[in-house]
Amino acid sequence: MDPDPRPAPGSPAPVLRRDLVAAGVGDDELRRLRASGRLVRLRRGAYVGAGDLGPEERHRQTVRAAVRTLSPDAVFSHVSAAAMHGIGLWRVPLDRVEVTRNRRSGARTAPSARFHAATLAADEITVVDGVPVTTVPRTVVDLARALPFVVAVAVTDAALHAGAVTADELAAAVARSARRPGTPAARRVLAAADGGADGPGETRSRLLVHSCGLPAPATQQELRDPAGRFLGRVDFWWEQARVAGEFDGRIKYGRRLDPGGDLEEVLWREKLREDAIRAEGVAVVRWVWADLHSAASFAPTVARLHRALDRAA
Repeated sequence: MDPDPRPAPGSPAPVLRRDLVAAGVGDDELRRLRASGRLVRLRRGAYVGAGDLGPEERHRQTVRAAVRTLSPDAVFSHVSAAAMHGIGLWRVPLDRVEVTRNRRSGARTAPSARFHAATLAADEITVVDGVPVTTVPRTVVDLARALPFVVAVAVTDAALHAGAVTADELAAAVARSARRPGTPAARRVLAAADGGADGPGETRSRLLVHSCGLPAPATQQELRDPAGRFLGRVDFWWEQARVAGEFDGRIKYGRRLDPGGDLEEVLWREKLREDAIRAEGVAVVRWVWADLHSAASFAPTVARLHRALDRAA
């Protein structure tokens, strides 16, 4: 997740073919630049200089290129607005930019863009890096109306966790969308969202815990010893049973790694943290991405959680 939607200093800016032609770059030279990797094609007639572009940054660059070719009433929305706001996206196709026009008809899908026709109030539009986009509340609710449930909850969790939006702002935005298709689905997404989820793995874990009939845990709980010393923060916490649930994702440990740091050292510190937590009589149950594929693959974890909760009872 990139919390800052603006390009990093020195990052390449998109350039249009018409600008290259105006600068004297012919088709043969353009082909050589692309073949050598010095130019990367974003969409038809739009390129960016070579650089380390992840999927979300590539989409942001594509949006910056598209804004120069679309009509002035085009407001980037849905996944494009989420990418520009820096909201983490998981399992969301980024092959097309998405645009909403303030009109009642004219929705269509093209090879590189999806055009929505919907009412847009002035206070539902903002500007990010010179690009007109829907506001965060409107963007999250639009995605909650359109995306599959688990994916939509992950996006909503990400926006809440980053502090980009509040639950009250989302409730107000979904109330404004009452007559739009998919609003019941959006209400369900908002009811299931939790800003404590630090990534889609924790979102997926929480939803599986709920669907398997386990008691609802607290999220991102701080644990302290009897003297008040901080022991650590756990992903999921069942207070009455003193059971902690931890989702182990590689990305999590990557985030804890300082530049030039040693992953072994991070894992060693994690072991010491868990030892200190267990020493206070806390049962710790861990799982990984492979356990989250389905309810069946999560069943062994559910059994371990049940045993831990039953022992406390």
